Amino acid sequence: MPPSINSTLTKTMTKTRGERDLEDFEIVFKALAHESRRTILSILQSRGGTMKAGDIVEYLSYAWPTITRHLQQLEEAGLITVDKISREQHYTINKERLTATVNKWLKWFN
Repeated sequence: MPPSINSTLTKTMTKTRGERDLEDFEIVFKALAHESRRTILSILQSRGGTMKAGDIVEYLSYAWPTITRHLQQLEEAGLITVDKISREQHYTINKERLTATVNKWLKWFN
């Protein structure tokens, strides 16, 4: 007898902690894979953790749309947050997310 749709959905929706961790690692490390995104995180950290979008663009030699795409990917991974203040976007590094994810990944090798 083939499995019911409900049992198939339950199996795909119920993931082990390890599976959830692996998915989380994939999201974060994919965001960290590009040099420009790592540079953005380093710039944010070195400048006190928060910067306006225009100030980030000044540090990098890429076009505005390219930087915007990198910032979106970092935000989707939870590595930065964005606050709109007046007409400006302020980006803040999420150090807790970054260090927690990397430390959790490293624990797999202890």
